[in-house]
Amino acid sequence: MSSPATGEQHDLRLGDVAATVAELAASLRSVRVGSTEIVQDYGRDALPSGASGVVLVPWPNRVRDGKWTLDGTLQQLDVSEPSKGNASHGLLRNTGYRVTARSASAVTLSATVFPQHGYPFHLDTAVRYTLTSTGIAVTHNVGNVGPGRAPFGVGCHPYLRVGDTPMRDLTVTVSGSRMLETDERSLPVRQVPVDGTPNDLRGGVVLREVDLDTAYTGLAIVDGQVRHRLAAPDGRVVELAADPVFAWTQVFTTEVYDTDAGRIDAVAIEPMTCPADAFNSGTDLLWIAPGETWTAGWSLALLQP
Repeated sequence: MSSPATGEQHDLRLGDVAATVAELAASLRSVRVGSTEIVQDYGRDALPSGASGVVLVPWPNRVRDGKWTLDGTLQQLDVSEPSKGNASHGLLRNTGYRVTARSASAVTLSATVFPQHGYPFHLDTAVRYTLTSTGIAVTHNVGNVGPGRAPFGVGCHPYLRVGDTPMRDLTVTVSGSRMLETDERSLPVRQVPVDGTPNDLRGGVVLREVDLDTAYTGLAIVDGQVRHRLAAPDGRVVELAADPVFAWTQVFTTEVYDTDAGRIDAVAIEPMTCPADAFNSGTDLLWIAPGETWTAGWSLALLQP
């Protein structure tokens, strides 16, 4: 039997909650609560189409031309999105994570960002997936093991669904009061208010009414977290709740991808600590000193009617 394309598959279970996390990019491949799938499964023998479920470190989204400046010196990252000329989704998207802790209902996966051209910093990173009674909690850790202060951002790219409900029949609610206008390369042009636009998701919008590849900020904090919701007509809701440092969320109503597990008919709702091209703009870019560790998290929960 051949090895899965994404490496070792870490199957977790807690009561009637189950999840699978892949070795490649520590991708959250599937989450099921009872009989309801809340994360689109791309299949054990396929690559994660559209960056499905992958961890985005040390930046989410894109860096223009792969170029940025550090203390007056131009840095050149590999251009990993040649169609748009950008460095996309960090440096660990094609990295296999190692297991550093494991139980029946939780797994911690770790990977190192080594100093390299375009990013001369040394980070130890980890992500812990822990099942809960209603879904899954995700905790990210970034440690600076190098000699210099390092810039970074963290994100994740889950494709969410509510069981078999077609994506276009779902209602998405995101509290962002501002969004990024982008150019043809998916790079920021300016922040604008959502007021009066079709992309205002604060009151909930049925996804058949919009096509989105949009970053939102100005997120409301409710009970200490930012909260985004995906609701089915039958009253079932998937809630993504994140620590406030995840001050941005990208909503992506993707074209349909074919995988070995069938068709992806889901919406990406991506918690991010910073927007695209933060290495150049500095917007919400995080910095970590040598010897320091940063920790933050988010979760998914199925809320039943």
